[in-house]
Amino acid sequence: MVTRIKFINPWGTDAYDALIAETLTPYANPDTELTITSLKGTPEGMDDLYLKHLNETAVFAAVMQAEKDGYDAVIIGCCYDPGVRVARQLVDIPVVGPTEASMHLAPYYGHSYVLVTDDHRAVPYMRDMVSVYSQDKACREVSCVGWYVPDMSTDPIGFTHNAVEALELAMVAQRAEAAILGCTIVAANYEKLVQQGMKRNPAILNPNTLALKTAESLASLRKNGSFQVNRSGFYSSVTTSHLS
Repeated sequence: MVTRIKFINPWGTDAYDALIAETLTPYANPDTELTITSLKGTPEGMDDLYLKHLNETAVFAAVMQAEKDGYDAVIIGCCYDPGVRVARQLVDIPVVGPTEASMHLAPYYGHSYVLVTDDHRAVPYMRDMVSVYSQDKACREVSCVGWYVPDMSTDPIGFTHNAVEALELAMVAQRAEAAILGCTIVAANYEKLVQQGMKRNPAILNPNTLALKTAESLASLRKNGSFQVNRSGFYSSVTTSHLS
């Protein structure tokens, strides 16, 4: 039975869709149908929190449409995990955030980890996410490379090497055993370089692949009747009148 997973790049450009598809599809199970898409008519960036909130509104509609279209799980493809928890109120299929998936799978790679994101504005937000996901003990540091997402298109190879170096230095400085590459686009560029022959550091965790594996697992559990969102508390359903 085919498992249909939708990966939504949550910004208003398809510039990264092909990159995600190229680097993520090889990790999909043989029975997984993986669709990569992006939003239309929304801001192209997520660097400013105002833009993030504008994009989240479109994310909610896209997630609900994915469920109507018969997808078994949805991945919101940004390490801010934009709208993930709210979207779980709106649909019964699993909604996966790359950072949450990475943080919860990181202990399988090492007892502690560091998280390195792209620019300095993301650092406090990602630190807050560490607490939201109850990772204060396992995550030893959140830092950044000092680049912005638009800069990556001008020198993706240089940025990726800078990111890998920052991850490895942070691991040594904090005596951490793993590192999360805290940007889905940087992670995709890293994966592309690995595909082209760069040696992989297995301690560097790719949030795209971990989100995919989480989505596949939860979708499988749901098909077998072993996954259901509890609607009695935090994820209580929004009433139909509010959605009309």
